[in-house]
Amino acid sequence: MTDAPRYVLDTGVLISAALFEGSVPGQALGAALRNGELLLSSATAQELQEVLGRPKFDRYVRAATRGRFLAALLRRARIVEPEASIHVCRDPRDDKFLDLAVAGRASFLVTGDGDLLVLHPFRNVAIVTPAEFLDAVSTR
Repeated sequence: MTDAPRYVLDTGVLISAALFEGSVPGQALGAALRNGELLLSSATAQELQEVLGRPKFDRYVRAATRGRFLAALLRRARIVEPEASIHVCRDPRDDKFLDLAVAGRASFLVTGDGDLLVLHPFRNVAIVTPAEFLDAVSTR
């Protein structure tokens, strides 16, 4: 891995970024891509693909556009496959983001999920909201 800062953005943040490019989550994704490396694992990418494919998002962004968003993200992201599983989150479905952040030595895990935010900091990973992430990277 490079010395560039590494970031994990959870599915909710990435969905918001895909649907509302100028939103705070969209800005956070842009900042992550400009300032370091975005990390994904097969588990987080699979969840993102499944959620992006939901028809309920058609009213915001066409399915084809969401597919292009996912393809571009996969090209830009570093894929990291965690070797260990962490089981500490109140919602076990969120543990995959902790697995990825720890295995990828991420600086930040960006989320709006209270089940993850209450764990801040976790094993040297700052767990922050998109707005807090933007504040942190703008002061660097």
